[in-house]
Amino acid sequence: MQRQRAHITRIIAVGTAMLALLALFVLTACGCSIPDDSSTPSSSKSEGASSAAQQSGSGTNGETVSGAAFNPPASVQGVSFDSGAAVQGPDCAIDVSHVSQGYAAATGVSNARLKLQVKNGDNSYNYDMPNDGTPIFVPMNMGDGTYTLRVMQNTSGSNYVELLSATAGVGLDSPFEPYLRPNVFCSFDDGSAAVRKAREVTAGCATQGDALRAICNFVIDNVSYDTAKAERLSSSSGYVPDPDATLSSMSGICFDYASLGAAMLRSVGIPARIVTGYVSPNDFYHAWIMVYIDGTWHTVQFSVNPGEWSRVDLTFASTGGGSYVGDGVGYQDRYVY
Repeated sequence: MQRQRAHITRIIAVGTAMLALLALFVLTACGCSIPDDSSTPSSSKSEGASSAAQQSGSGTNGETVSGAAFNPPASVQGVSFDSGAAVQGPDCAIDVSHVSQGYAAATGVSNARLKLQVKNGDNSYNYDMPNDGTPIFVPMNMGDGTYTLRVMQNTSGSNYVELLSATAGVGLDSPFEPYLRPNVFCSFDDGSAAVRKAREVTAGCATQGDALRAICNFVIDNVSYDTAKAERLSSSSGYVPDPDATLSSMSGICFDYASLGAAMLRSVGIPARIVTGYVSPNDFYHAWIMVYIDGTWHTVQFSVNPGEWSRVDLTFASTGGGSYVGDGVGYQDRYVY
């Protein structure tokens, strides 16, 4: 039986726009075939190529903000792996004890490549797992329902065999839970540099709109697009962004912009999704964020309105590669983290 593979294990930047591959894999009683080629957001120099008519920089001209009072949490909403509650398998485990809080976790030790498959109905995501026992935290990003998680071990080529599975009925405490906590593509905790910077730049912010503007403008004004990194990663796989590393280097590809922005926003209580998908007219694969506030932030590039998920493309805004992205024209959402 064929099942569509909704899988992002790596984000690669290439010199020009490229198409992402959406693979199908076959599940059998003993294992499955999972192609290694996966959908890969493409950040390229073309993202930063601005025309005379396009706006660039921080978007400070004509900005307006509003909203409810900004009251950041005293500490971040963290994640943890509960080995006592986890379902145990051969050198692997799956913890579904926190699914109502928007996440699950798994660990595995193997000399072979490991993947974690997360499925709800007809939708599924596949994640590369560390094979040294380090827990991987993944979002419950497909809404409420019955989730099945499977630890898969590579046998040869794109063939995998199931080592362990676990099923959980997910009823989220809040639809925002997955987008307020860390996960494999958005790592942070109270000791993270990204969290400290978020608290620093939002100090004194009166409204949620103020806080959103402060964080996004910090990323837009200070992080540069890293063409060399894009070229270096163009033939590799398994890339996972590190918000603190991006903050340290003040450079990155589109996935780095999105991961850093989301980590900073989530840490101060603003729900933020990392989204990957296609951008026209060149149909290259890209990464951006969606935010949700009880307030507004309107600029020449963005329109964030209260009570709805609004698109903020930090890469395009930083490089001057997009004049207005708030209405989502030209964007096709594919995967959400």
